[in-house]
Amino acid sequence: MSESVSLQIKKYIPLVEFLGSVMGSHCEVVLHDVRNIENSIVAIKNSHISNRKVGGSLTDLALKILKDKSYIGKDFLINYAGKTQDGKIVRSSTFFIKDDMGNVIGMLCFNMDVSKMVETRNLLDSLINGAMEVPENGLQLEGKQPGHHDPPIEDLHTSIEDLTTSIVCKTISETGITPDRMSSEEKMEVIQKLNEKGVFLIKGSVSEVAKHMKTSEATVYRYLNKA
Repeated sequence: MSESVSLQIKKYIPLVEFLGSVMGSHCEVVLHDVRNIENSIVAIKNSHISNRKVGGSLTDLALKILKDKSYIGKDFLINYAGKTQDGKIVRSSTFFIKDDMGNVIGMLCFNMDVSKMVETRNLLDSLINGAMEVPENGLQLEGKQPGHHDPPIEDLHTSIEDLTTSIVCKTISETGITPDRMSSEEKMEVIQKLNEKGVFLIKGSVSEVAKHMKTSEATVYRYLNKA
């Protein structure tokens, strides 16, 4: 890592404190150095929202962005839903910090805790729209149901181990088949999906994947090479 690139990330650290103070205690501001996936967080303000701290890891969404390079031609990603490990709903946005070659080297992220706002909206929805269950002889107009909100597309985990386990378990569960009943083709498909999600950018992930897939590390590497 060159000194100039290191300084390019460091200059955003005072901005984390400033923006976190301006936005208030309901907004978490996080600065990531994406060249260190396992310990990417270099500064954080209002950390009580996700309970993460300096030295924490990237999120599942950030891994996918790095893997598929969807940041190319884009400066930021705004207003997507996320969820903390203890269940808080957050509205998130990310600014991409790039080097002179256009590669992402850092991310400045905002996570607004909207849990209480969602609870308030749900209460108002129930008052405005009435009961969720409609009697057989009743009629309800079509539209968004009370309590509707965008499903989270990002999970904010407090450790790289929790992040890895969460992605692997979620990907396996999406198949509807337990690893001990999977065919070789089905296992290779899971490995390919994990690769697309950037799991194998994480150090030690092959061992973790092999454990959950009930196979050997050598087999995981073989599937990766085929994928």
